[in-house]
Amino acid sequence: MHILIVDDDPLAAELSAAILQAAGYQTLVAEQALDALEQLEANPDLDVVVSDMHMPLMNGIEFFAEVRERGYPCRFILLTGDAPEELQTQQPGLDACLLKDFSLEHSLPRLVAELTASRHEA
Repeated sequence: MHILIVDDDPLAAELSAAILQAAGYQTLVAEQALDALEQLEANPDLDVVVSDMHMPLMNGIEFFAEVRERGYPCRFILLTGDAPEELQTQQPGLDACLLKDFSLEHSLPRLVAELTASRHEA
C-alpha cells in the first residue's frame, strides 16, 4: 500500500509518514500540491493521498479537485485543524476529512485501513 503525504510543514509531514510507516504502509512525501502532482504523475498507482488543507499556492480542496480532474482514482484524505465536518460538506467527494490533532496516531492508520478495505470490497 503506497501513500502520498502532502504537507508544507516538514515536521507534520514526517510525523504522518512515521505514523503510517509504523502501521506497515509505504509513504512518499511532497512539500506542496504542485510537487505532489508530479509525484502522482510518476507514481499513478498510489493508493491514498493524505493532504494538509492549508498550503501555499494550492490548498487541500483545490489540490483534491486537480487530482480528480486529472483522473487519479486514489483515495483522498484531507487533514485540517479546522472543522472537518464543514470541509466534508463543502467537498462531498472527499473520501474523508480528519482533524489534525493528537489522536492522529490512532485515527489516521485506522481510516486508511477502512478506506482501502472498502475499495477492495467494491
